[in-house]
Order: sequence, then C-alpha cells, then structure tokens
Amino acid sequence: MPGYDSSRSRLRLADRHVRVIARLAAGETPDPALFPTLGELQELGLVGEEGELSPLLRELVGALKTPVLNISVEITGEAGPVHHGVLVGAETVIAHEGWPGDEESEYIPIEPSTLVFELARMVRLRRGGGGEEQPAARRVESTMKALDGAFAVLAAPAGEAGDAGDAGDAGDAGEDRDTVRKAVTEAGTTGDMADALTELVLALNSYWRVTVAWDGQHDGGHAPMFRSLAVWDCGFRGYWIREQPEEPILHGQVTPDSPLHLVRSDAGEIWRRLTALIPEKEELGPR
Repeated sequence: MPGYDSSRSRLRLADRHVRVIARLAAGETPDPALFPTLGELQELGLVGEEGELSPLLRELVGALKTPVLNISVEITGEAGPVHHGVLVGAETVIAHEGWPGDEESEYIPIEPSTLVFELARMVRLRRGGGGEEQPAARRVESTMKALDGAFAVLAAPAGEAGDAGDAGDAGDAGEDRDTVRKAVTEAGTTGDMADALTELVLALNSYWRVTVAWDGQHDGGHAPMFRSLAVWDCGFRGYWIREQPEEPILHGQVTPDSPLHLVRSDAGEIWRRLTALIPEKEELGPR
C-alpha cells in the first residue's frame, strides 16, 4: 500500500501509483485498469474525490511534468533485481529506491548538487572498493554462453551441481571453483581467461547498470538520448566495467555467442564515469 511521511516529504509508491499521478497531473483520466490504484491513493488522501492532487505530491508532480533526465539504476544481487532511480525535473529532483521483493519504492526530494553522490550511494560505490585479491588479468574476454553456464552451475541444487561437474559437496569453495571453471571451459573459454572469469563469478556481490535518458537534439530535431554504465562489484576482487555487451542493450540483442568483456577498474574511475553520464546543458533539447 502507498504511504507518506510529511516530516521528510517521503512517499512510498509503486509504479502504478506514479502512473496514476502522472495522468492526473496531465489533466487526464487514468485507465480503468488503474481505478483500484486510484482508490488506494484517494483512501490515503493523496488524491481527492475529483482527482485533485495533494500538496504532498507537489515536488514529485513537478519532476513528472517537466522531466529533464530520467535515471534508472538496476542492481542485481543475492536477493534478485532491485530498481532505483532519479527523476530530474526543471525545478525538483526526486530519488526513488526500491527494496527486494517490495512493489513500492521510496520517493524523496534531493538537492541537485548531490546527484552523483546519490547514484554512488545507490550502487554502494566504496572508496577502495576491494581489489585486494584481483586476478592477474586486467581484462577478461569470454562469451555470454560461458557466463550463463557459470550462473547455471551456481543456481543448481547441490546434487545437480555435483553431478554436472563432479564437485561433490557444493558448499566447499574449492569444489565450487572447479565446477564453475568446468562449465566455463565447456562453453569455450579456456586458460587464463577461464581462471579469471571463474574467480570473478565466485566473488560477485552484485552487478549493476545506470542508464541516463533525456530528450536531446539530432539533425535539428528532438531525439531520445541514452548513456549507460554497467559494472560488476566483485568485492575483494574489485570493480570490473562491462564493456561488452555494449549498452544500451535492446531486447533480444544478446545471444549466447555475444562477447563478454570485463575491464578492471576502481572507485575513482567509476565515480568519473558516473559523472560523465550526466549530459551538459548544451546536449539537452530545447525546452
């Protein structure tokens, strides 16, 4: 259910609630399928009986009505994928953060000057960022087939994993390593690259992608523009930027034969890359 905290201007909303608010802010009637969602907002007092919006929604509505940037943060860890992001409007900036397994996200206004700090916090960018035991290779080149094979082994029940790679006890770190390496090798990645990819997969805390979208200019007209950064957070094995598959990735574009390229990085470089995702004023379309 939606909620709010007026003391900190915090809102707890699902995507469907935001869609209803956006339609009402534009003077439109929500789709009939969203009427139950509208009822939830009315019950909470965020929307009136005639569709009028509460003053508590003023900053969120401002960002929705005059969007400048839409920033998506997708992060996948042990609990599965979680979505965060930032809505940058002409007058207000709203950060929203999800929680594993929850439909709702928390929406809260932030200062524009803290935008990169917020993105770094959402992906848990850490100064130092591990890297105490990085593989010898500074670059890992493999395929998505090899990565899928490694993940499949780790996701398999203990008995199946053991049968697939003669690993025996799946809880033994050394046997896990042998099983994953075997899956990577059978997928066509061998030698030092197989060793490095195995170590990174086993150390993987999370992988995340930040995508910044805005209305830019191309050939004198409006054009949707995107920039993305995809990173593996491998804990004590450091940060690795995923160069391939190259962002933005379209649906169906990645196949088992698609290349997987990872390049060693550090927190300082990733901070600079996050900053570079934000377009300059001259890159934005006329408003």
